[in-house]
Amino acid sequence: MVTGDAASGALRRAVVAEDVLGARRLLDAVPVDDGGTLDELAGLAAAGGPGATLAVELLLERLDASGVVRRFVAGALLDHAAVDDVTQDTLISVAASLASFSGSSRVTTWVHTIARHRVVDHLRRQRAAAPLPPEEPGPAERMSSMIATRATVQALLAGLPDHYREPVTLRDVEGLPYEEVAARLQRPVGTVKAQVSRGRALVAAALREPVGGGR
Repeated sequence: MVTGDAASGALRRAVVAEDVLGARRLLDAVPVDDGGTLDELAGLAAAGGPGATLAVELLLERLDASGVVRRFVAGALLDHAAVDDVTQDTLISVAASLASFSGSSRVTTWVHTIARHRVVDHLRRQRAAAPLPPEEPGPAERMSSMIATRATVQALLAGLPDHYREPVTLRDVEGLPYEEVAARLQRPVGTVKAQVSRGRALVAAALREPVGGGR
């Protein structure tokens, strides 16, 4: 297993050089929820320098794959049916707020704070006596609407890797249900849902525009 400062330095060099295959090879040797690796990727993403876009992609993939965000959300919600939506809202808020990550705490602590706020937002929407006005949807719904309607956002979408761009385009631009997207791409529905979630988050990170906040 790759550990220690040497591994961290190798990962940093690979990401800064935008060596996708090299970075992924190094990450394959590290547990997906390794805190030091998550912190390293978050620092590179927040810095906004060379390799920042790749760092964002890798960070979001590992946060999602590790289940750390889902565990935070599931632990705070009694409504298990809402966990997927609030987890996606959290990932999008994390992506949109990465520039504010200072590195003064572990990235998981920072993400936990964002997840808590997204849970509170969800509960507030659930308790509302009247439906929320159209300008107050959750981050995932807002991001989906922006992808569908804004040419500038669709231009950012066009720059995503194929495995994210295709499902997001079919879901948010063409408006297809997840099941049909999965059938067209010949991928499991669960895979498509994860790719749409991560793809939306990557667009939010590139957009650098609030879509739910990182409070």
